[in-house]
Amino acid sequence: MARLFGTDGVRGLANVDITAELALGLSVAAAHVLGREAREDGRRPKAVVGRDPRASGEFLSSAVVAGLASAGVDVHDVGVLPTPAVAFLTADMDAHFGVMLSASHNPMPDNGIKFFAAGGHKLPDAVEDEIAASVDRDGERPTGASVGRVHQNRAGQARYVAHLLEALPHRLDGLKVVIDGAHGAASAVSPEVFRLAGAEVVEIGTEPDGLNINDGYGSTDLDHLKAAVVAKGADLGIAHDGDADRCLAVDATGTEVDGDQIMAILAIALRSRGALAKDTLVATVMSNLGLLQAMEREGITVRQTGVGDRYVLEDMRAGGYTLGGEQSGHVIFLDHGTTGDGVLTGLMLAARVAETGKSLAELATVMRRLPQVLVNVKGVDKSRVESDEELQQAVKAEEEALAGTGRVLLRKSGTEPVVRVMVEATEEEQAAAVADRLVAVVRERLSL
Repeated sequence: MARLFGTDGVRGLANVDITAELALGLSVAAAHVLGREAREDGRRPKAVVGRDPRASGEFLSSAVVAGLASAGVDVHDVGVLPTPAVAFLTADMDAHFGVMLSASHNPMPDNGIKFFAAGGHKLPDAVEDEIAASVDRDGERPTGASVGRVHQNRAGQARYVAHLLEALPHRLDGLKVVIDGAHGAASAVSPEVFRLAGAEVVEIGTEPDGLNINDGYGSTDLDHLKAAVVAKGADLGIAHDGDADRCLAVDATGTEVDGDQIMAILAIALRSRGALAKDTLVATVMSNLGLLQAMEREGITVRQTGVGDRYVLEDMRAGGYTLGGEQSGHVIFLDHGTTGDGVLTGLMLAARVAETGKSLAELATVMRRLPQVLVNVKGVDKSRVESDEELQQAVKAEEEALAGTGRVLLRKSGTEPVVRVMVEATEEEQAAAVADRLVAVVRERLSL
């Protein structure tokens, strides 16, 4: 049987995969599992529920709230807020758990349900599986005064904004910033907090209507942001995804600054303030080799994990590190949050520009992105990637030929029936040639 929870909650086509019935059942199950400790201590469980602006989030959040209250949970419905805001409020309001309805950067027809444990932390796989196994099981149905109460809590945005401003190391006075909200969950919050921090703000993609989330705007499509930054003469642009747990940037010339470059800039900034624990950055194996080379020059250690922010976070918590993230712009500041926070990342990046007096383009030169070629090979048996000796020998031979000037990564997709071949080299043509040779070996050795 396929696992209900994926790498980031339960996600799919709203009203087909993610139905009101599923939302109701999951919320009741979560109430029993995540509220267990509170009930055993004689307390009423409390939960925070938020969502992004998708139209389907209206009925799905109603189903979640109904399910939780029917299971005896007091619910604080905080409305439309970013995922990191819901994680923060779960901890700040001393709730027993939180629920976020969002499909992040996915198209509008999709939606998802994600749970946070007490403190705003993501759930371990075992707890997610326990919730999934509890769906549709008969449980206690409280009556009378024991049913949960529902509070429409609209103070959450102000608490989250105050939290962001408190984390800011330097004001943004004198900066002109374009904010692209992807017509998503940060459409109100991000422009507000940047203005309060002192920046002059130009807004695009900040008029959500329930249908336009991620549609031509946001971190998945930077064309509008690039044009707006140049047209308005801004110092930089910040792009969020639908639930604002990611941030990509654009410099004053309209050039993209990706998550690896952002992490490089911020790692150096944190170290300069003595806030980069153990002078270490945590990234994934998909980060560009240029990031590793830049950090080595700066005397900063880079730890690499599997792909997925949950693996970055696990390593950060285990080792006591303060900064980590992904090339996609999912950056975690463990001193200030428990998940990637696109608004906080944008603020920290802008603060570094203001603090140093350097342009974002100049700061980004700390690392050179090596040309990267990624090919998804379909129609092969991905389960044999690690075990096929001839394939592994081919990879080793190509790596030896690159002699430290590039790298090769073969991995099976966790969500699709494909093998991903990623090659980095000093020249685009070289990377493409290596990728072509390895793709041919993958097709030959792993054919179905």
